[in-house]
Amino acid sequence: MDAKQDFYLAALSTCPGLGSCRLGALLERQPDAEVLWRMSAQEMYHLVKMPSGLLEALTSLRQANPDLPERLADACQRRQVHLCTLQDESYPYLLKEIFSPPAVLYYRGALMPKARRVAMVGSRRFSPYGEALALEFGEQLAAAGLTVVSGAARGIDTRSHRGALKTGRTVAVLGCGIDVAYPPENRRLLAEIAEQGAVISEYGPGVQPLPAFFPARNRIISGLSAGTLVVEAAARSGSLITAEMALNEGREVYALPGSVFSKTSEGCHHLIQQGAKLVTKPGEILTDFGIVQEMLPKKRLKMTPEERKVYQVLSFEHPLSADEILLSLPDGEMPNLSFTLLQMELKGLILENELHAYRRAERE
Repeated sequence: MDAKQDFYLAALSTCPGLGSCRLGALLERQPDAEVLWRMSAQEMYHLVKMPSGLLEALTSLRQANPDLPERLADACQRRQVHLCTLQDESYPYLLKEIFSPPAVLYYRGALMPKARRVAMVGSRRFSPYGEALALEFGEQLAAAGLTVVSGAARGIDTRSHRGALKTGRTVAVLGCGIDVAYPPENRRLLAEIAEQGAVISEYGPGVQPLPAFFPARNRIISGLSAGTLVVEAAARSGSLITAEMALNEGREVYALPGSVFSKTSEGCHHLIQQGAKLVTKPGEILTDFGIVQEMLPKKRLKMTPEERKVYQVLSFEHPLSADEILLSLPDGEMPNLSFTLLQMELKGLILENELHAYRRAERE
């Protein structure tokens, strides 16, 4: 399908209720999207029998927006947004296999249709444990050559993207227009993802986020990916919807276990009870993808006596503030703690989070 046809198809896809299945049926009988756009309701009904309400909605859409295809094309050009349809070779081949693939995808960056992808999802409200593992798994899976897919939401999604950006490629799937930064604080993150991977949406420029868009977004996250990892999720987390969609499409589902007392791990434990693969290390997922990690010996950096004291009171799971570190030191004092923490960060021994708390950079 040529570029002009793409935007007629994109315009049709904005009609509420006209899902990709009906749109696909229309295209089977009339592959020219411009002809479809200009058809009368009666002509369209003769192609595919549709409810009268849907035909009325289509008629109203076209009457109110006769130049919608041209406006979409102009908006995409101005915002450097690309469009891909189900008929295009650049459409991700795994996504084509799901029950209701999006008829059109708007994207910034590079799609790489045959890339090997793994989804990482989790709760917006997360624990330090979940944050640390999202960063670690994202970083190591991307370093091994997998593209990490997530939804750019607050919490685990954001940490998964950030981890992957350190070493490789990641894809963000939006539940809003391709040019809308949601949540707003992730505007810069989305720009980085577009440079190093891709930002994808089935919604065109300017479409604001609505609650109904996010379950639809989740089917794209799981549909793009050969497997979905749930890092941390409460009992009623939206991440479980993504996992269920993956299972329904015959894709692998992985879950990280947590404490039995942790509310943010209840969803993961439920998935494991239902047959999801329990994983504790990125290598267990990589093995399923046929990727063999080279077992390189860890390089032990030399630490000063002060650095070693700090390192011994820190853990991988539970970050400590500078004051908490001081209270945990055997003698309860270290005049140059700020300098010591800075040097340890530069050496890659510790990581600082957004709350200015510190943890070990690696599990032992």
